[in-house]
Amino acid sequence: LGLVLYAGSLCMVSGATFLYYDYCVIGAGPAGLQAAYFLHQANRDYIVFERSHAPGSFFALYPRHRKLISINKRYTGKSNSEFNLRHDWNSLLSHDRRLLFRHYSRDFFPNADTMVRYLEDFASLLKLRVQYNTAIIHVTLEKNEQAWNGHYFLLTDQDRKNYKCSSLLVAAGTWVPNVVNFPGSEYVEGYETVSINPEDFTGQTVLILGRGNSAFETAENILGVTNFIHMVSRSRVRLSWATHYVGDLRAINNGLLDTYQLKSLDGLLEGDLEDLAIVKDKKGKLHITLRFYLENRNISAGIDSITLPQDELDNFATRAPYDRVIRCLGWKFDFSIYNRSLKMMPGKGNIKKYPQIKPSYESRGTRGLFVLGTASHSVDFRKSAGGFIHGFRYTTRAVHRLLENRHHDVPWPSTVYPITQLTNSIIKRVNEASGLYQMFSVLADIILLRENATAFEYLEEYPIGILAELEMQTGRKARNGLFVIIMEYGRNFSGADKDVFYYNRAVGEAQHAWQSNFLHPVIYYYKRLPTECEMRLHHPDWPLPRPDAIHHIVEDFLTDWTAPNAHVLPLRRFLENCLCTDLRNFFAESCFLFVFTHQKLPPSCQQGYVRMQGLVGSQELRHQAVQAGLLQDYTHTDFSDDRPPNSHDGSQEQLVRDHGIPVRLQHLVNAKDE
Repeated sequence: LGLVLYAGSLCMVSGATFLYYDYCVIGAGPAGLQAAYFLHQANRDYIVFERSHAPGSFFALYPRHRKLISINKRYTGKSNSEFNLRHDWNSLLSHDRRLLFRHYSRDFFPNADTMVRYLEDFASLLKLRVQYNTAIIHVTLEKNEQAWNGHYFLLTDQDRKNYKCSSLLVAAGTWVPNVVNFPGSEYVEGYETVSINPEDFTGQTVLILGRGNSAFETAENILGVTNFIHMVSRSRVRLSWATHYVGDLRAINNGLLDTYQLKSLDGLLEGDLEDLAIVKDKKGKLHITLRFYLENRNISAGIDSITLPQDELDNFATRAPYDRVIRCLGWKFDFSIYNRSLKMMPGKGNIKKYPQIKPSYESRGTRGLFVLGTASHSVDFRKSAGGFIHGFRYTTRAVHRLLENRHHDVPWPSTVYPITQLTNSIIKRVNEASGLYQMFSVLADIILLRENATAFEYLEEYPIGILAELEMQTGRKARNGLFVIIMEYGRNFSGADKDVFYYNRAVGEAQHAWQSNFLHPVIYYYKRLPTECEMRLHHPDWPLPRPDAIHHIVEDFLTDWTAPNAHVLPLRRFLENCLCTDLRNFFAESCFLFVFTHQKLPPSCQQGYVRMQGLVGSQELRHQAVQAGLLQDYTHTDFSDDRPPNSHDGSQEQLVRDHGIPVRLQHLVNAKDE
């Protein structure tokens, strides 16, 4: 039957007329609009399909109680816009400063209606090409050797209009409700339709299926009017402050934990939902039982003929009947519109609600099909922020850069600096980069060393999962070694069962930096690019294969890694050990001496003093250098001859004597002076 349907679809599209675009984007939510922005800025041929009449249709419905859990921190004490994005979880990336979410809401946890208005402005002000009221109902492939990826994507909408694309970006999110079927599940109300008026629950007893933020959000709304609320799920509660994963339970919704632990009737239970069964009595009350009690029994015969758990265990936890049962189990990806030829398969285990994709966000089954936004969260599920706006705005930009290199020969953006700027470049990025901070352990800055380590090339926010493919994916060469800069939490600090508030939970000394628990920068050094085999076989608790050297910058309470002794000095010495060079900056006097006393000059002297570049000396600078012990004070030298103290020749001879320059080199000093 599948072959017949596939053949029928090919026959149907063979005689159809197609509108062609290089890039098709499905969905005008935050990820779709972010992708459209980058395509628009690059002047690419693209179109965005949105089934609703406006962008962000998901936020027009959810969350049901309208309060977002993405923070809107309007004040940080700093004016650096890149740093401030670390604490702005709602804004999309753009060049227009008007499109920062802080201009749309003063609330720390904004209303979802504000997000809808923000997305509408983002699409209209930036003049993004979005085609509304267009629901894509079928996607298939057409083989063609002339196409970018060896095939075209053929899309059909609800009006049977057809479109052809070279590359397909799926940003439709996860919006199909997760439903568990068990005996009596027809009595369950869904999160997507249940009343949000607390008065409708007055004096009722409620059971909630699920233990995520939607479940606790629903409980929080009715906590003050119900008799009691029970919540059941197959897993224990996971608190975001313990797991450091923003998708787990947030403090704003956890009022029921208080009433449970303080014994105010509400409670949490663990159990497999598929083992449950619900029986309705004559009064409309809902009784919880187990599936195996109903085997070979007729539910319609009435509750009196059914054995309930309390009949055998008189203190069974859910023996009290419920007035309502509410399902709050989240959402999953809609696979139904994709033809089997695309091989869009669900993941396995706890990521089965997402499509299978590579660390490059490209489908494992079809080249040229990329998944963006929430649906791409399988790459970093329960690890980082890739399923949320403040994470996927950066992964979407990374995908755009991969596509620019693949299809348009535009290499990954990079900047080349002299090696003397290596320490400063790293310190600057770890202190202000928002992509590294939000997508910790997923996106990394890459430093490619040039020959003889005289310069380096800096690439920002590259997906570390495809580090082995760096040369192919970026168009840059990594022939002389590289540094990888990422942000990490401590290895054993995050987890549902962890006490993250224990005494002495943080370290403050550089020598103990490797024991840092809170988010901190980690620098990996490789003499060569890791291979695909090494990437595939590395330890699952490590984001990267074993490096040739590794350095942790000690965690900081203010997330300000600029302390000269605790942060900068250990980093510089690590870099010097890796490169076998001296990365310090020297005054001209010191470089002058090194010319005659060292076979190899430090890079700062090679690239500055020898080329007659660098900071011009002044009396004030010399005085400060003397006070700091960096230079000797020659102004008060008691010269042995009759020449005045400020005589150039006298100063030169005194300089030679003070630094012990051999007599055979003194003529070179005079020659250099001449």
